[in-house]
Amino acid sequence: MKGVAESRDRSRSVLRIGGVSGGVFDRFRSIQDLAKDPSIHAVLFGDWISEISMTFRGNERASRTPDAEQVAFEMSFISALKPAIQDIAKNKQRVAVNAGSCDPEAMAKVVQQLVKDHGTDLKVSWVTGDDVTTQFKEMLKSGEKFPSLPSDTPIDQWGVEPVCAQAYLGGVGIAEALRHGADIVICGRVADAAPVVGAAMWFHNWGREDFTELAHALMAGHLLECSSYVTGGYYTGFKKELLQSRNCTNLGFPIGEIESNGEFVITKEKTAGGIVNVSTVTAQLLYEIQGPLYYNSDVTARLDGIHVADEGPDRVRVTGVVGLPPPPTTKIGITARGGWQAEVHFFLTGLDIAEKVELVKRQTLESMGEYQKEFTTLTFNVTGSVAENPKNQASATVDLRIFAQSKNPDIMSAGSHKGVAPDTPSFAKWVIENCLQGYPGGTPAMDLRQSTGKPFFEYWVALFPQNKINHEMHTFNGMTIPVPAPTVTAMYPRQQVSYDTSSPLPLDSWGPTVRAPLGHIVHGRSGDKSSDCNLGLFVRHADEWDWLRSLLSVGKLRELLEEEDTGKKIDRFEIPSLNAVHFLLRDHLDRGANSSSSYDILGKNVCEYIRYKKVDIPKVFYDRGTI
Repeated sequence: MKGVAESRDRSRSVLRIGGVSGGVFDRFRSIQDLAKDPSIHAVLFGDWISEISMTFRGNERASRTPDAEQVAFEMSFISALKPAIQDIAKNKQRVAVNAGSCDPEAMAKVVQQLVKDHGTDLKVSWVTGDDVTTQFKEMLKSGEKFPSLPSDTPIDQWGVEPVCAQAYLGGVGIAEALRHGADIVICGRVADAAPVVGAAMWFHNWGREDFTELAHALMAGHLLECSSYVTGGYYTGFKKELLQSRNCTNLGFPIGEIESNGEFVITKEKTAGGIVNVSTVTAQLLYEIQGPLYYNSDVTARLDGIHVADEGPDRVRVTGVVGLPPPPTTKIGITARGGWQAEVHFFLTGLDIAEKVELVKRQTLESMGEYQKEFTTLTFNVTGSVAENPKNQASATVDLRIFAQSKNPDIMSAGSHKGVAPDTPSFAKWVIENCLQGYPGGTPAMDLRQSTGKPFFEYWVALFPQNKINHEMHTFNGMTIPVPAPTVTAMYPRQQVSYDTSSPLPLDSWGPTVRAPLGHIVHGRSGDKSSDCNLGLFVRHADEWDWLRSLLSVGKLRELLEEEDTGKKIDRFEIPSLNAVHFLLRDHLDRGANSSSSYDILGKNVCEYIRYKKVDIPKVFYDRGTI
């Protein structure tokens, strides 16, 4: 692809790309504000979809009748784009997003009309091929097992019927759209970082085998795609670096500056708050990774030698990413209808919390009787604890959440399901009917709308051959251009390398210790990928690294997890250049965000739980001050 004719001026050798969304609920001001910045002279990109939104949109697409008018894309993108259209045209910027979700063509047509209505001639193209439902079902019939990435379980043990399958596409189709003159590129399920990879391929005329450059762009996309996560959002140093300043209420959206060799700088809007420093970049880099290899359908990035360095105020340079060929497969997300779920909450105060929970549980199960077998999930979970000597009633109160899932809509309906009589036995009635024979102080949450069942979805993540994907780019002027699968690929072990540290030092090597929460001196980040949970922990100073790596073995993590340890496999590797230890807790999140019975559906609080656990911290480190 190098040397392809391109009318765009290449006199500026740095691609300045703005990250305008990290999810469907991100702040709508982003595109409008960044579009006004003429220094972002190439691309605005955003991530509008997640595993949760893809299951909803996928079900909408699979359920749609031929004459239906509803669409399965993310309308919030339209709301964010409208006020920015004229500035995008004025500043000759490009836009690349995945907001097309399960209907990129339909969204492209809406956007085409929108830009016309705003008096511009912006050209809109779109990318398809991520819907691999037909190919998936054919392979399933022929005996393909599609083992789960988190658990290695074959899909025939899933217990639900798949309705759609969506492949994670790379950035090549986006690069082709930009090369063919598109101003706005609408995609469906591309990898989160793919718009950045595609934009960099287009801007720098990289080829598909320029793996070092592509790997750096992949990591730039990984850092930018969660919006203000890299500018201070979910940052464990927020207390001193954000909350005590005046820049915590409007964090700036991030900007990447990608050079022709792939190396890049992360910075942010100058006119907004937030911070970009080595720690915020390290935290986001550790987010949602799976091991030392970061796979993408365009390239594989090796991370264990990556280097980040401050280059100035709110500027961090990233180098040292090793590029390798992509695998011949890519990830697919498979959606199934899981059934219905509901919940009821009780508030318990003061003494005998465990006994009160036991009373509620026994009475509820007795009411359900033989109907218990109708539930695929039924949990009684307490959130919070009573303070030692509470100063107010709130600090003496905990939340008992009774959570249920069932494939039977009748018992989840509370009489609201069509055709079900109001006196039909139901989850809500079985739980609530015991209030007057219940525990001392018995008080349910009075908003009982959650007690009526709502649909939920199951999500299965597996691998899919890239050469079975009909990846295509559709231009604004009616052309359809096929995007072939990569021809240079490499096979990688399904299990990434995992190890405890080599030559750990005795933990008394640093002298006297202070018993304190790990997070007093250790930063971290955690998150979900399907039902896997990743956890990255890192220290601020290089001389603390040997202590961290020596302390945090897999065995030590299991000790800190205590009752949260599921007993499943935990992978571990190190990134010494970041003073970081990374863990992957395999299949830890109860089927993942779409169907989890936990409050922590995204795994983001696993890190905060571990950072709160007490360990023996060397006094010499503790005396430097807490985070």
